[in-house]
Amino acid sequence: METTLYNQEGKTVGTYALPEGIFNVPMNTDVLHQALIAQESNARSVIAHTKNRAQVRGGGRKPWRQKGTGRARHGSTRSPLWKGGGVSFGPSNERDFSLKINKKQKQKALFMALSSKVKEAKLALLDVLSLPEIKTKKAFEVLHIISDAAFGGAGSRKMLVVLPKSDQTIALSVRNIPQVKVLVADSLNVKDLLSYRYVVMVKDAVSVIERTYTQLAPGKKAAKTAAIAPKKPVSAKSAKRALKKSSRKATGAKKAKKTVTKKKPASGKAK
Repeated sequence: METTLYNQEGKTVGTYALPEGIFNVPMNTDVLHQALIAQESNARSVIAHTKNRAQVRGGGRKPWRQKGTGRARHGSTRSPLWKGGGVSFGPSNERDFSLKINKKQKQKALFMALSSKVKEAKLALLDVLSLPEIKTKKAFEVLHIISDAAFGGAGSRKMLVVLPKSDQTIALSVRNIPQVKVLVADSLNVKDLLSYRYVVMVKDAVSVIERTYTQLAPGKKAAKTAAIAPKKPVSAKSAKRALKKSSRKATGAKKAKKTVTKKKPASGKAK
């Protein structure tokens, strides 16, 4: 599929053919939702933690005897009923919120997010993006020109800038611009694509995306099979030895074979 190619001045310099398998994938909101939830859950850090009565220091001695005091019976001063005691059913930092998602499902969700940006005309493709020096004012002007040309003046909207490789000049120049984020193509993810309304992408980043996300890593079984070294060729001497061993086993089996005796029929007739 063809898309318009812009330069930094906002002028059209031609068209660019986008891969159909990445930028023209039909939408499936369920798959996209699962990928987003999995990404957010896997990035979640468990901080909240409380101690129960077994983890609180002290409280090994029984406060008073069981009977005869008139008081309620207690076995430890670290009971949740006491001041300074443990917490009942409190949060623990041993909780695990990670979710598993298949590689192909994650890949498909990423391609769906990219395809939706193209279909909704929210993706601008640039031939090149470069700045002579670290200057926030210059970066803001360039992005404003591109947004006017490609998005019809959406300079104040959330924008994701996708580069083929890391560029500190652009990253530091854009860092102080609100609602704008710079991302390298091999670090694309569903959350950022859905969080930012518009995407400005350099054309060289398309090949990086294709190379990074279309070649899935082999599974455990394939990797294990590939790791097995080929067997050494069998020599004539070892083959002769194996043949002699098998013949010995065959002769031994014949000698050990028992003869099956036939049962004689009953002599008497049933009355």
